Amino acid sequence: MFDLPLRPLKDTLFTPICTYIPLSIKPLHITLLAFVSGLLSCYLLTLHQSENTLSSSSTTLPLLFWLLNRALDCLDGALARHRSTVSELGGFLDLLGDFIVYSLLPISIAWGTFSSSSSSTSSSSVLDYGERRGDGVWLAVAVLEATFHVNNFVLFYVAALVEKAGAELKGQEEDGDWKGEGRKGEDGGKGDEARRRKELTSVSMRPAVIEGFESGVMFTLMVMFPTWLEGLSWMMAGLVAVGIGQRTVWVVRALS
Repeated sequence: MFDLPLRPLKDTLFTPICTYIPLSIKPLHITLLAFVSGLLSCYLLTLHQSENTLSSSSTTLPLLFWLLNRALDCLDGALARHRSTVSELGGFLDLLGDFIVYSLLPISIAWGTFSSSSSSTSSSSVLDYGERRGDGVWLAVAVLEATFHVNNFVLFYVAALVEKAGAELKGQEEDGDWKGEGRKGEDGGKGDEARRRKELTSVSMRPAVIEGFESGVMFTLMVMFPTWLEGLSWMMAGLVAVGIGQRTVWVVRALS
């Protein structure tokens, strides 16, 4: 929802840094470093103690690696554009790393924070509560992961439609046949192409209530407050579901 409006701020923050990066460091190196930072954050989150003994200090290191992952994820694209070395391979690896870390993060928090909650209790009543709480957390995380899978399908189907519309528009313009008419909701492909140039991402993404910025905020809250995982997972799953609905409406209109 805020990805495009925040693009100028993102470029303002990260483009000047590119001039200080040695030429020997390539954008792909930064992409790999971002991925490793994300994996380290997930690994450290699995080492948390139970929710009963969890302290703020135990979230500091995972949070630092997670924030480093986010900063490097912004920097690799900025560096590629600064050096005019943007590549499809770089975009693919960047998205692949993001999706892997996004999928692992809620699972890592649930495993580290709630898997040992029952073992730290002694009374049977507290033990039963801990097991029920853990079951609720895992259900929330499972639903969240399911919405990720559905959203990714819709996302890339939309991207395929936008690419097809752009290719058709280019062919019509080359043949001199384009009259500015297109299927309903596509702007003849022209609006989607203009939007993609603004996005500066390797895959064109239709706007939705939750995008990259909003996802980053939700994941950051999960890392900072692991015991909020259940509520945050349900909240994020609901927002992702709304986004799926928004993009599905666009697809239906575009193909009708």
